[in-house]
Amino acid sequence: MKSNATTADQYLTTLPEDRRTAISTVRSFILDNLGKNFQECMLYGVVAYCVPHSVWPHGHHTNPKLPLMYMGLSSQKNDMVVYMLMLLHNKPEREWFDKAWKATGRKNYLEVSGAGCCLRFKKLEELSLDLIGEAMRRMPMKKYLDDHAAMLARIGKAPSGKVVKGTASGVKKPSSPKPTAPANAAKKRRVSSRTKQV
Repeated sequence: MKSNATTADQYLTTLPEDRRTAISTVRSFILDNLGKNFQECMLYGVVAYCVPHSVWPHGHHTNPKLPLMYMGLSSQKNDMVVYMLMLLHNKPEREWFDKAWKATGRKNYLEVSGAGCCLRFKKLEELSLDLIGEAMRRMPMKKYLDDHAAMLARIGKAPSGKVVKGTASGVKKPSSPKPTAPANAAKKRRVSSRTKQV
């Protein structure tokens, strides 16, 4: 359910008591483990943890006015959700997380959508806060921004989200490799031998 709350504290007051307790606990855990310079705000109707414009002035590549989201937290109609957006475009970290999550013996959370990697839960006990914290430590802000920039480059976009000049359909065409030094030397020998014959 999308909320019109403008702060996380205001958002929490709108929740039923059992959900407010669970979401508050997860929120406190995220704030305790969040790297410096991240900011908590309300974004897309959920509690969001973002890279502020002061650090990443480009904002989100689909809407530069909005900050780049790292994680999120919300109460939906059928469950509660932790959005692990920092795993969305990092295949090695996602594979590590999937394997580590399965090793906890908890139910398979797996859901990948436009919103990202979602941990859906009905009770706090269904989450592994320790594993969430470890995933956050493995993805500090610099690494997250490097991954984000690399993802944009793969689809032919600049950090601002604009298509990079010289790309088609967002995919960069590979450039022709330059001749190596030995190939250049061989070419010069062929040219000079032809010149001598003339």
